[in-house]
Amino acid sequence: MEKFPEIETERLVLNELKFTDVPDIVTYASNKKIADFTLNIPHPYQEKDAIFWLNMAHQGFRNNTHMIFALRHKDTNNFIGGISLTITPAFNRAELGYWMSEPNWNKGYMSEAAKALVKFGFEEMNLNKVTSSHLLINPASGKVMQNSGMTHEGTLKEQVRKNGEYHTLVVYGITKSEYIQKNNPHSHQE
Repeated sequence: MEKFPEIETERLVLNELKFTDVPDIVTYASNKKIADFTLNIPHPYQEKDAIFWLNMAHQGFRNNTHMIFALRHKDTNNFIGGISLTITPAFNRAELGYWMSEPNWNKGYMSEAAKALVKFGFEEMNLNKVTSSHLLINPASGKVMQNSGMTHEGTLKEQVRKNGEYHTLVVYGITKSEYIQKNNPHSHQE
């Protein structure tokens, strides 16, 4: 891909992160609840963290290792969160990751975005598998994964350490053949 893609859903636009997003990223990501429910967002979250994320997005796109999208309201174009595919080219799979600003929780936006990005991964990037995981203390994230078509693949006890505490990860995934079957149930006609 030469140009960063833009994905539209019913209520959202997923597109490239911009330097002008930094103040909103810092405002939303500095919420301790965001850090508590995610693995890689630090607290306190500062401007340097947002700039690091922005640079990682641009470098990752060039290297085909990350597709990091800004989530924006379609009607206002305001930044409300982020969603990404971290790509492992050798295995032709990617891990879905995401976070949403607290004022936009419980509105179905993340499920809408995750479903669109899973579709993008299979239909545009020709991936064979998309996986994701969430901290056991964040079951709402598991609902997002289920809503995107993924199924529970396992639970990894005390798999990660965050702020000195061990956390259990719940793992989800979907293969391309499962995606095709779920989205075109008549594809295996004889």
